[in-house]
Amino acid sequence: MILESDGVRLRAVEPEDLELLYKWENEEADWKGSNTLVPYSRYTLRRYIASSHRSLFETCQLRLMIDVMPGNRTVGTVDLYDFDHFHMRAGVGILIADPGERKKGYASAALNCIIRYAFETINLHQLWCNIIEGNSESLNLFRHHGFELCATRKEWIRVNQGFETEYTLQLINKTI
Repeated sequence: MILESDGVRLRAVEPEDLELLYKWENEEADWKGSNTLVPYSRYTLRRYIASSHRSLFETCQLRLMIDVMPGNRTVGTVDLYDFDHFHMRAGVGILIADPGERKKGYASAALNCIIRYAFETINLHQLWCNIIEGNSESLNLFRHHGFELCATRKEWIRVNQGFETEYTLQLINKTI
């Protein structure tokens, strides 16, 4: 199955992606949405890339790069994480790294691809995501793709000025 939709292609992480991942993983402004507290070293990322060929069933996570076609310009990542084979579910997260590349439909196309892959190829029963209250663009993106609110965690994420509420949304695969 080719992971393409509406002008984007999802592809495996390559060694050439090291500097992009280093830049993106260490962008402190994005840490709140990914529950990251410390920077990543190039060494750690190099080891991650070297082992990224391992199966989703083995590592319980999958990161794919989002390339805009034509030209294969890399604009972000989409992740399946906390994969649970027994319960047939996984979390999904998307990053369009450069704010200038956002609101162009890339995240929507990538989400289409990963939903199709998760439901048709690995036969998951559901996908879920966690989104902080202030991220209305992500909330709208996932709702547009059929994700429904299933949990509200009040004052769940600690931020500089206190705490933010986090929402959990899920999408059930109706064909299983």
